[in-house]
Amino acid sequence: MVPHLTTALTGPLLDLERRFLDNDTRIEQWMRSQWLEHTPPFYTSVDLRNAGFKLAPVDTNLFPGGFNNLNPAFLPLCVQAAMAAIEKICPEAKNLLLVPENHTRNLFYLQNVARLAYILHHAGLNVRVGSLLPEITAPTRLDLPDGQQLTLEPLQRSGPEGRRLGLDGFDPCAILLNNDLSAGVPPLLQNLHEQYLIPPLHAGWHARRKSQHFAAYSEVANSFAAAIGIDPWLINPDFGVCGKINFHERTGEECLAANVDTVLFRIRAKYKEYGVTEDPFVIVKADAGTYGMGIMTVKDASEVKSLNRKQRNKMAVGKEGMQVSEVIIQEGVHSFETVNEGVAEPVVYMIDRYVVGGFYRVNTSRGRNENLNAPGMSFTPLAFDVACYLPDPGSEPDSPPNRFYAYGVVARLAMVAAALELERSAPES
Repeated sequence: MVPHLTTALTGPLLDLERRFLDNDTRIEQWMRSQWLEHTPPFYTSVDLRNAGFKLAPVDTNLFPGGFNNLNPAFLPLCVQAAMAAIEKICPEAKNLLLVPENHTRNLFYLQNVARLAYILHHAGLNVRVGSLLPEITAPTRLDLPDGQQLTLEPLQRSGPEGRRLGLDGFDPCAILLNNDLSAGVPPLLQNLHEQYLIPPLHAGWHARRKSQHFAAYSEVANSFAAAIGIDPWLINPDFGVCGKINFHERTGEECLAANVDTVLFRIRAKYKEYGVTEDPFVIVKADAGTYGMGIMTVKDASEVKSLNRKQRNKMAVGKEGMQVSEVIIQEGVHSFETVNEGVAEPVVYMIDRYVVGGFYRVNTSRGRNENLNAPGMSFTPLAFDVACYLPDPGSEPDSPPNRFYAYGVVARLAMVAAALELERSAPES
């Protein structure tokens, strides 16, 4: 299914999709050239926004937690991609340990863990799930809403000097993290030897910054745009950074307001160039973190100087109670797509360098210029019912295979940027 696009399907976006279709061979060659130089993350999800005049990523997750929302018809593709990823990282792998987030009550997230274990099992791995939760002291079976069961087991160190991580009677050669390490690296995950840790620890939010990712994405977008002859702004959200903000003490507000003003000024110039009549806005959000926390929509710099106590408290704390002191001011991209009368945004999932599906995040209580990863959201897993790699040149640019191909192209650009980001942030050995 393709959701309804409430803006007129004319202008730059249809031109962009047509350019993708006309250059699909060149695009795939360009993508291959990137993977000759860079290693893709093991898995990635990318939130996109489709404004009708611009299609751009707004967030890239290196610990995706929504595999349960994918179309089950694409599970064979997930398995095949997982096989390719494992063969590159650890071709002799037999045992894999999956380490999830510290949730036992979020059963929908645990359905994601079960789906991941299912994919990896069918990729030829013995998979068990080890929990970082101190209360998990023995194998604990959980019944999930979709009828599946998941067993969490206590992690333990073993081997000489406790250099390996595993479970009782289970010594894995690879460890897959589905925990974004927002609160830092637990001692159990530190100083591991002779085991492949996927993704690497520096991919966690304790070290990663969205501004670093989007700086890398700007480079990728510029290179890609030059290759196919488009304006990179059509696929690239502008941004600024304020690195010294304290919302409780109201320090750093001038820095934040100045960055908001600068980004809005640049957006207005591009809107004027393309004849866009919508109101420009920016999204202010924590430079590190996830789960849709610490985010606000801003249309004027004065708004960040007049936050009330409730707004400041909301912005001051992220996941795991971590204090927010660095924010990214990102160009807001309107979402004109709707599903069942709710504003929708596509989320594209990838394993290795392959698009393996996606879904629409839908929120009936949020506007087209607001964050949709918020209470009231739901997921429409029937999206991407045609493969993202098979555009149809004979159809209109907004037909399902062509719209989804465009989503897949932009999402893969974000994945290239993530590969660059991880290379540059890797600690020196």
